[in-house]
Amino acid sequence: MATDKENASFRSTAGALPRKVLVATTMASFHGTAAQRTAQALSLIAQAAEIQTAQHGRRLDLVVLPEYAIQQRDGGPVGARAVALGGPELTQLMAAARRYGCYLIVPAMLAPRGSNSAATNSAVLLDRMGNVAGVYDKVHPVCSADGTLEGGITPGTEYPVFDCDFGRIGIQICWDMCYEEGWLALAERGAELVALCSASPQTVRPAMYALRGPYHVVTSTPRDNATFFSPIGTVLAQTTDRPVLVHEIDLAYAILHWSATLDEGRALTRRFGPRIGYAYSPREDTGVFWSNDPQTPVRTMIQELGLVEMGQHIAASTRAVQALQR
Repeated sequence: MATDKENASFRSTAGALPRKVLVATTMASFHGTAAQRTAQALSLIAQAAEIQTAQHGRRLDLVVLPEYAIQQRDGGPVGARAVALGGPELTQLMAAARRYGCYLIVPAMLAPRGSNSAATNSAVLLDRMGNVAGVYDKVHPVCSADGTLEGGITPGTEYPVFDCDFGRIGIQICWDMCYEEGWLALAERGAELVALCSASPQTVRPAMYALRGPYHVVTSTPRDNATFFSPIGTVLAQTTDRPVLVHEIDLAYAILHWSATLDEGRALTRRFGPRIGYAYSPREDTGVFWSNDPQTPVRTMIQELGLVEMGQHIAASTRAVQALQR
């Protein structure tokens, strides 16, 4: 059996009790004035709350909006488009976070603050009480045709991981997809869920980073799709036609590779019935497994069948190869 150190190196959370997190993402294109954009954001949040009440019967944990959801207008100088962190737009969204009792990730062009001499392309994390829990400033803005960064914004310098009451989350924004260091830094700092607020509906890159983390990734975009990716890079849930998608993930999970004993997950279903949940991909010969029993970690279940987490299997294979190479 693998040691706790080996399990930690593969970011295993399988030994913890279930941690169900109800997340809403959005696929919506924002246009118009700051008031119009704020009204659209509030409408999407309300829709998410209605869906979760009908489908899940409990409060949302997190709602994610797409890049630049909130700014003063569609075009023009950066200074004329930026909103203040304490301005009326964010104040209304703070009230929504309190009303629905959920965290919100609100991407916005923020006016200069602190040591920033110019506006930033940011994502503001609001907690359940409507307080600012953190801000991520996009580290990799796009270089515009005029040579400026998105018209003159200041790039961020850090990749913070935020502690929420349900787990640890990181944020990336659109063009950050093209640079792996941010995604790897979030993994090293213990992110369990990464929200990608984007103007692009790409799926290959976020799937790759979810696999490399490993961690859950949720994307929010203006078009084509908004998607939940599992820690093995597979699609857990996706919308291509509706503006709001609500999905439950479990941050206490095990990754299992193919084995005859596992039988693509059916062996666990036969033993535990609805107490076990999973998303298994026959194409990838790998699955993510979680416990639906609030008193039993998923690791206890898989060990009962003599199954081994994929990280443990990789570590054992590595040791065997190294032993022969000595």
